[in-house]
Amino acid sequence: MRLLERQKLFMRLLPRLLDYCHAAGYEVTGSELWRTPEMAAWYARRGLGIENSLHCDRLAIDLNFFRHGRWIKDGRQLEDVGRFWESLHPLCRWGGRFGDGNHFSITYRGRK
Repeated sequence: MRLLERQKLFMRLLPRLLDYCHAAGYEVTGSELWRTPEMAAWYARRGLGIENSLHCDRLAIDLNFFRHGRWIKDGRQLEDVGRFWESLHPLCRWGGRFGDGNHFSITYRGRK
């Protein structure tokens, strides 16, 4: 599947993820959907991400989660959300599997 088709798939699945989150009692705000290559390099130099980020390809999003007005900092508390995301399509990946619990992406060229 080419990049454009993956981007379209990602955007079709994203509302389903948000609907699930709201139905499960989470409040959600957006964090980062698109990242410039320069910003990805900046993050990578500080150990906060990878230079070849799927955010640069518009295939990943970071979300902020809240419950009862409190920010959920520990991504392990979002396993239900991660499992739901992964159930939507074989290409869906949840960052909680690699220490980034608020990250949701679609694989591309071996990246997750």
